[in-house]
Amino acid sequence: MDDPLETAKARTRILDAAEELFADGGYDATPTARIAAVAGVPKGLVFHYFPRKIDVLVSLVDERTMVTEEDVEAVPGDAAGTLSKLARMLPLRASPDMRRILFREADTHRSVRDRLGRLNAEIIRRARFALELALPGTRGDAARLEAAAATFAAVLLYQESLCLLTGHHIDPDAVAELIAHALG
Repeated sequence: MDDPLETAKARTRILDAAEELFADGGYDATPTARIAAVAGVPKGLVFHYFPRKIDVLVSLVDERTMVTEEDVEAVPGDAAGTLSKLARMLPLRASPDMRRILFREADTHRSVRDRLGRLNAEIIRRARFALELALPGTRGDAARLEAAAATFAAVLLYQESLCLLTGHHIDPDAVAELIAHALG
């Protein structure tokens, strides 16, 4: 495996397998041998990239919930559209499995709990900034913008849990419309 492209593919397959397995059964119930089998790699290769099983979880959570620094595309007067665009930029909308992993493992793994807290704070910060850009002149109404941003972040992060509890999918675009309407 000296080919850098093949090396990256094998590592990605390991993380893909871990994401699937951790989401389905949890970290503690997933043996490293099962990750290797699903990834189609020798067990030793898993340990080559991730010396301990916990390193698989930490890398998975850190890499797959990373929020890149992209400019917020805000349209003045269009808070709903701005929040909807922001939601599509964030990685968790595309991965219900990662949301399940974050919330399941946050109770037992401090690194996951810390990452979840940082992710929540980052989403709130970005949503508040997006709303400030979309609603110029509301900068003095910081408490309302903070509450709106926190509500939007909660929906993005907790939508999978809400769906599991209620059986209903929460549409972030509809929530963006609701928040924009409430802000007037």
